[in-house]
Amino acid sequence: MKMRDFKPAHFNWRCTGDVAVITLKGSERKNPITFESYAELRDTFRQLAAADDIKAIVFGSNDGNFCSGGDVRDIIGPLLDKDMKGLLEFTRMTGDLVKAMRVCPQPIIAAVDGVCVGAGAMIALFCDMRFGTPQAKTAFLFTRVGLAGCDMGACAMLPRVIGHGRASELLFTGRTMSAEEGERWGFFNRLVGAEKLEAESLAFAQKLTQGPVFAHMMTKTMLGQEWSMSINQAVEAEAQAQAICMQTADFRRAYEAFIAKGTPRFAGN
Repeated sequence: MKMRDFKPAHFNWRCTGDVAVITLKGSERKNPITFESYAELRDTFRQLAAADDIKAIVFGSNDGNFCSGGDVRDIIGPLLDKDMKGLLEFTRMTGDLVKAMRVCPQPIIAAVDGVCVGAGAMIALFCDMRFGTPQAKTAFLFTRVGLAGCDMGACAMLPRVIGHGRASELLFTGRTMSAEEGERWGFFNRLVGAEKLEAESLAFAQKLTQGPVFAHMMTKTMLGQEWSMSINQAVEAEAQAQAICMQTADFRRAYEAFIAKGTPRFAGN
């Protein structure tokens, strides 16, 4: 399936080579997420599993901000009038978005500038890597609106990224994590100047697309699946995954390039 010319209705999409760049709309409100953009993003990441023309994704910022979370007028207000069935349908939809991000085979890089809070922080958290600017302000605000910190998988994912104690502090208090804290704690892979954020994120993504993308897919798959495995199960699963990768033409290409003292040109198969 081809997605290079995809035209979503509720968020921005463009392609640079094999890299898709996603940003949220509504910069005057710091790019809130809405019922419609939740659903369309979920469906898009599901479709990306079959997109053979997209090899990496940058989820970027728009006009100095990443995402201000669920829109107060478009989401929080209407939720007050829903019954339990309707509320559960909504919370499951939000979870389906981040689950689709984990299942899609392409590596996803969050490029975070400015405000990154609530559902926006969860989107960044569920990306495979995160680049930030010194101005990035990340907060899991759920307790600020009277909700639990266990939203969209936060209690499962955040401790794995920054550690249990730090995650507990952020989820109980809803306080802002500074960019410096985020880098020091491992939330951000690196911090770059705002003027360089998009270019460096794109360059990193494009470098990944030049690698063995089938093997990258396997790496992402195993990073997710091995959470629930014992060490022995993980070692066996990786033996099987690596044996599959050894059947690809890219494995042979790397060998032949090494013998010829050259650089392999991977094709993703």
